[in-house]
Amino acid sequence: MCRNIKTLFNFAPPATDEEIFAASLQYVRKVSGFNKPSKANEDAINRAIEDVALATKNLLDTLVTNAEPRNREIEAERVRARTAKRFGAE
Repeated sequence: MCRNIKTLFNFAPPATDEEIFAASLQYVRKVSGFNKPSKANEDAINRAIEDVALATKNLLDTLVTNAEPRNREIEAERVRARTAKRFGAE
């Protein structure tokens, strides 16, 4: 899976539209192989990003869990700790 796509489910506060769009953009870029599409493909790529964002929002809105929502700052600190361990302290 693309490392830039982050888990968006079960956070307090919930994922924003901007976070959903960013994940959708990364997904479409990864699948299509285009970082910046040509003019000929631009409409198709933009439409795909919108479709994936809508599907993602619908998914997040319908998922259920009994787990407590995760704290964004705690999760970010865990990511920083894993990164430091993997690549060395900065």
